[in-house]
Amino acid sequence: MPVDYRELHDPNAEYTMRDLSAEAMQLMAKRGGGRDVMITDVQTTMVDGTFPWTLVRVYTDAGIVGTGEAYWGAGVPELIERMTPMLIGENPLDIDRLYRHLIQRMSGEGSVEGVTVTAISGIEIALHDLVGRILEMPVYQLLGGKYRDTIRVYNDCHTADEADPAACAKEAIRVVDELGYDAIKFDLDVPSGDDSDRANRHLTPRAIEHKREIVAAVTDAVGDRADVAFDCHWSYTRSAAVRLLRALEPYPVWWIEDPIPPENTMAQAQVTDRSAVPIAAGENRYRIREHERLVRTGAVDIIAPDLPKVGGLRETRRIADLADIHATPVALHNVASPVATMAAVHLGAAIPNLLAVEYHSYQLDWWADLIGESVIEDGRITVPEGPGLGITLDMDVVEDHRVTGSPLFDPV
Repeated sequence: MPVDYRELHDPNAEYTMRDLSAEAMQLMAKRGGGRDVMITDVQTTMVDGTFPWTLVRVYTDAGIVGTGEAYWGAGVPELIERMTPMLIGENPLDIDRLYRHLIQRMSGEGSVEGVTVTAISGIEIALHDLVGRILEMPVYQLLGGKYRDTIRVYNDCHTADEADPAACAKEAIRVVDELGYDAIKFDLDVPSGDDSDRANRHLTPRAIEHKREIVAAVTDAVGDRADVAFDCHWSYTRSAAVRLLRALEPYPVWWIEDPIPPENTMAQAQVTDRSAVPIAAGENRYRIREHERLVRTGAVDIIAPDLPKVGGLRETRRIADLADIHATPVALHNVASPVATMAAVHLGAAIPNLLAVEYHSYQLDWWADLIGESVIEDGRITVPEGPGLGITLDMDVVEDHRVTGSPLFDPV
């Protein structure tokens, strides 16, 4: 029988950690101007898209609802249910305090990194959408205003045979010339035919040559019509990565993403220091502290946090500000539905050092139907001017693609 965390929660219980709830902080003053709003519930539903996207909604006594998204993964809905009693009765306008409140209260359950941070991220994004709707202003305005009206999108490309350089080149031409993107990415951790022991992360000379052929084919095919990045998905040893990167130096590579496992910042810095090809990483790091290590040590040329995974909008803004101090650009990793994608768009509008936002679902023909607004046109997303995220969730599409057994949101 499922646990009802609402019954287990005792708002009067004493905790050894800091309690940043409104009651503990004695935040009793009336605010006026329609800002005396109270959270009444937090709900999730899962949509079976490119990944099992976890959508989040925060409900209030004012009848206004905010929508967000947490990075996909097992346990996220359960963690959000666990945290719901910690938010009921709170004023959603205190986004930063509520974020820190959840981090503090969930510290024993893994809020330093991992899936707990992901669950909090989904709530935090929904709070921004909600507050924007209450105040009738777009999320980018809550983040300090905007630097740009449109956001560049880089398209994560795939083919039936991702190990065939010619097939990759053909798809690159199609995506650039027919779909209108001027920024693309291909996977480089594909079978080379010389992968006798992939567990040891070693690259033979023949395997390196095969990857060089893919890079040469794609970059030659698009020429100067598009920037081209390649993703290695943490696949190689330090020495193998360095040898691969040296083989790719003659080509105009935008960046090589995650050439080695993500845990060791020193090893990452050593690879980056020895490479003339720009290195991007960050999607498997959590919160600002882990990204600080990457940026401060020179372990990356480009920082690539994933907004609905890393801690939400404000945490990603802090990472971008830190990166800007170190003259490091931001390329937002993104495998989300249109909900978190539009959150990334608002964040991208509000920071000076954005390169682009990733799009990972171009082969999913109903991706854009999840919301009522148009999304990508000619490789760009226009920053919405409506309140909150500026999107309208299409509940019919949610129902059509809902993960079996996942609950529906309560109607608004």
